[in-house]
Amino acid sequence: MNWDDLKIFLEVARTETLQSASGRLKIDSSTVSRRIHKLEKDLKTQLFSRGAAGHSLTPHGEKLFNAALEIEQKTESAMEILQGKNLQQTGDVRVGTTDAFGNFFIAGQLASFFKQYPNINVDLLPLQRFVKLTQHEADIAITIEKPTNPALVVSKLCDYRLKMYASREYLIKHPAIKTLDDLDNHPLIGYVDDLIFSDQLCYLDRFLAHKKQGHRRATLRSTSVIAQASAVKSGAGLAILPCFLADSYDNLIPILNDEIDIVRHFWIAASSERMALLRVQTLWRHLQDITDAAQAQLLGKS
Repeated sequence: MNWDDLKIFLEVARTETLQSASGRLKIDSSTVSRRIHKLEKDLKTQLFSRGAAGHSLTPHGEKLFNAALEIEQKTESAMEILQGKNLQQTGDVRVGTTDAFGNFFIAGQLASFFKQYPNINVDLLPLQRFVKLTQHEADIAITIEKPTNPALVVSKLCDYRLKMYASREYLIKHPAIKTLDDLDNHPLIGYVDDLIFSDQLCYLDRFLAHKKQGHRRATLRSTSVIAQASAVKSGAGLAILPCFLADSYDNLIPILNDEIDIVRHFWIAASSERMALLRVQTLWRHLQDITDAAQAQLLGKS
């Protein structure tokens, strides 16, 4: 067993698929598969359970994962100590975040970071699920729920506001919307109920109690809030959207401002081991700085 085999093992454990691991390692998936089989043969034990959903760790695999993770963490920390300032602003940092926040806010706020720290590379992962920080799927996670794992360093990042939006063209062509009851006469756009990964995304439940029919579902549903915003832009209906996303479209208009005004929070988190890395600390501070400076935008007041 060598360190290269353990690195491949760690990536398969984190991503749970050979294809994703091969992409991160920049080697083909057949090589990943072959090395994993070789590692299992050398150790005389099965490390992964294989199924349609991918690779999941067996109990023996969990033990090896924890040991390999500790080796990886100590190696990176030792490199920073030995190389000192030369490595402080060098290396890769992976950030897992929500779909819209990653694509419509963070991605547009990194130019100044790269200008100041040209040797730090950022992998931005806009995901429609929670990030597995303890498995090092990412170095930093930005989440809509406060992580409760005591092994994580957690801080509130910012507040953000959501409102209900319609396109300007839709409002011209359809009956006026003056009260919540008027929503009964309009198609609504939201999340796929059984695929919502957090109760924080169940915005519509609060407003869709229909007098006669009970719970009313959205007409168009998507796991991506960006897709929802695109549908609203095209005139397909109404949706509750983050202001920082909706305000990037010229033709989206907030409606029922007094009745539908939601404020949520973003949290930033990292494992204590990753926070010990100076490049992670550097990007963490930048993310705090850019959200502090953009509070008006995030709260729909810009």
